[in-house]
Amino acid sequence: MGVYLRKRKWYIDYIHLGKRHREPIGCSKKQAELALKKIQVGIAENKYFDVRKEQKICFSEMANEYLEKYSKSNKRSYSHDKYNYSAHLLPAFGELYLNHITPGLIEEYKIERTAKGISPAKVNRELALLKHIYTKAIEWGKATDNPVKKVKMFRENNQRVRFLEKDEIKKLMDSSEDFLKPIIAVALNTGMRQGEIISLKWPDIDLIRGVILVRNPKNGHPRYIPMNKIVKYIFGKLRLQRKNLDNQNIFYYNSDRPLTRFGMIRGAFKRAVEKAEIKDFHFHDLRHRH
Repeated sequence: MGVYLRKRKWYIDYIHLGKRHREPIGCSKKQAELALKKIQVGIAENKYFDVRKEQKICFSEMANEYLEKYSKSNKRSYSHDKYNYSAHLLPAFGELYLNHITPGLIEEYKIERTAKGISPAKVNRELALLKHIYTKAIEWGKATDNPVKKVKMFRENNQRVRFLEKDEIKKLMDSSEDFLKPIIAVALNTGMRQGEIISLKWPDIDLIRGVILVRNPKNGHPRYIPMNKIVKYIFGKLRLQRKNLDNQNIFYYNSDRPLTRFGMIRGAFKRAVEKAEIKDFHFHDLRHRH
C-alpha cells in the first residue's frame, strides 16, 4: 500500500471495504501522497470519497500528449518544441495542474528566464509553445482557459545583426567538433537555417548543376540555393565518405549515428563558441555573413 510511479504517472494503492484500489492521481509523488493521506483520513472518519472525481490533468501529461499527438506529425519545429518543453517548461510547470498555472506564475517565469540572460525572443518562443499547448488542451476538452493569452509577450529587437570577422571564423572552425564543421561551413556559405541544413537528404543535392533544393523552408515554399566552390567541395567530400551507407542522410554525429535532432548541434555549437571565446553569437547569426 502506498504510492508508486508507473509509465510516468503516479498511482495510489489503498484498501477500502476489503477491496484494493490502484488509481492514477497527481503530477508528482508529493501530490499522490497528499491524495492518499486524504483518502486514508476520509476512510478513518467514514467520509470516503472517490479520488477520481477530483482528478485533474497535469501540465506534464498534457504537454507530452501535445508533443506526441500534434507537434510530432504537424510541426517542423517538433525537435525545438521537445527541447523547450523538457529543458524549460517541464521544470517550471511540470508538477502543476493545468488549471493551477496562472498568468502570475507565467510572469514569474518570464522574469526568471530573462534574469538568467535569456533573450526576449527566446522566451517568447517558449511562451508561444506554452500558449499552443493550452490551445490544444481547450480543443481536446482538457482545459477551459488559456492563461498565456493574458500575458504580454516581450517586444523583440529584430534589428540585432552579428557578423563574424575572418579571424573569428577560423577560431570557430578550429574549436568545433569534426561533425559540426561542414554544417557551419554550409551555413556560412549559403545562408541556410540550421533546420534546413540538417533536414537535407542526398536527393536534394545536385552536384552537377551546383544547386541545393530546400524542400521545407520556413515560409513553406521550396526553393533552390546555388552552391559556391566551398559548398560543392564539402558535399562532394561527404558523398565519398557516405558512399557505402545505405540511406539518404548527409550529416552524421559519428560514423553510424545520423543527425536527427537540433539538440545534437545546440550543445556542440555552444561549446565551440565558448572555446573560441566569441561573444554574443548564435547559430542563426551564421546566416548574416552570406
